[in-house]
Amino acid sequence: MREEKVILVGLQTREEDSHFNYSMGELAQLVDTAGGEVVMTFTQKRNTIDSRTFVGKGKIQEISRAAEETQAQTIVFNQALSPRQVRNIQDVIEAKIIDRMQLILDIFAMRANSREGRLQVELAQQEYLLPRLVGQGVNLSRLGGGIGTRGPGETQLESDRRYIQGRITDIKKELKKVSAHRERIRQRRQDQQVFQIGLVGYTNAGKSTLLNALTQADTFEEDTLFATLDPLTRQYELGSGMEVTLTDTVGFIQDLPTELVAAFQSTLEETRNMDLLLHVIDASSDYIEIQEETVVELLEDMDSHHIPRLAVYNKADLADADFVPQLSPHITVSAKDEEDVLRLHEAVEEHIKEILVPYRRILPAQEASELAHMQKESLVTQWSFDDATNEYIVEGYAKPSSKWVT
Repeated sequence: MREEKVILVGLQTREEDSHFNYSMGELAQLVDTAGGEVVMTFTQKRNTIDSRTFVGKGKIQEISRAAEETQAQTIVFNQALSPRQVRNIQDVIEAKIIDRMQLILDIFAMRANSREGRLQVELAQQEYLLPRLVGQGVNLSRLGGGIGTRGPGETQLESDRRYIQGRITDIKKELKKVSAHRERIRQRRQDQQVFQIGLVGYTNAGKSTLLNALTQADTFEEDTLFATLDPLTRQYELGSGMEVTLTDTVGFIQDLPTELVAAFQSTLEETRNMDLLLHVIDASSDYIEIQEETVVELLEDMDSHHIPRLAVYNKADLADADFVPQLSPHITVSAKDEEDVLRLHEAVEEHIKEILVPYRRILPAQEASELAHMQKESLVTQWSFDDATNEYIVEGYAKPSSKWVT
C-alpha cells in the first residue's frame, strides 16, 4: 500500500528551541507510525497564534503551493486547530487538514485490539469531532479517508450531531459495564493480597520488552510509538518465590488529547491501584528530560504520584558513555542483557521489601503446607525447621493487612 504524503506544520511561540524541535521530530514519528511519509516541513515563529489560519496568511499560501508541487494528501499541524481555523485553511489548501490530536487518535484507532480499547478510542474520536462537525465533511471527503479518519467511528464522521451524541451515550454505557468488570478483577487481586507492579513511561521507552524479559512472556514488541495500547497483566514470580502481577500500560506522550485521557479513564486507573511503579525511561533519548517530565506530570494528573516508584533507565547499551540518571531511586539496564535483567529482578525485590512490612511466624510441623502459601503470597527471606520444637520459623515481608502479619 502506497504511503500517504504528508506535510508538517509547526508554530513556535516561545524561546525553548529544544522543546519545539523535539515536538516536531515526534510529530514526524507519529506520521510514520500512522503510515504516512513526510515530504516537507514548515515552521514559523510568531508571538501569538493566528486566530484565523493558525500560521500567517502568507505561510498558508506557501504551504498550499508546496502541497500541489509534492502532491501531498494531508497537512498535519503540530498543535490543536479550532473548527474555524480548519475551515479557513481549507479555503486555501486543497488537502486534508488534521492536527496533532487527531493524528494521535488515529494511531490509537490502529492499535486498539480489545473491545474495551476500541470503545475507548471511538468515544475519544466522537467527543473530539462533535464540536468540529461543521466543515469536517468537506475535509474528510476530499481523499476518502486515510490518516486521521481511521477507527471504529470512521463511517460516522460525517453523520449528524444527534447521531453522534447518541453514540457517545451508548459507548459510555458499554464502558461502564466493562469498567465494572475491570474493577471486580482489581478488587479480587486486592482481596487476595496480590502485590501489583505497573510499568509506566513515555511511549517507545521499552516497557513491553521489559515485561517480556521479566516474565518470559511473549507480548508484542516494536520500535514504534504506541506499540502497546491495551493494558496487559502477567504473573511475575520473584526469586523468593513470591507471585506478583506486572502490568504494561499505554505509553505517555506530550499533549495527550484530553478526550483520550477521559475515554481511557478506567484503563488509566490501573496505574492508580498499583503498589509499585517501574518508570521506564529511554536512556538513549536526546530529549530524556522532556520525556521524564511528561510522565511525572501525567502521573500527578492521574493522582498516582504518591505510589512508590523505581526509575528504570532502559536501553543503556545505546546511551552515551557519559550518561547520568537524574531521577532517584533508579537502576540503569538494557532489557536485552540477561545480567542487567537479573539486577533488575533483585532491585524490584529490594523495593518491595521497603513497601511491605516485616513479619516472623512460627508454624507447627503439621502446618507445613502453609509455608508454600507464604512463599507465594509474601516475600519470604528465610525459613528454618527447629527439630527441638518441631516447628518452622519463617521470616519475610507482607502487606500490613496480610494474615501473615496480623
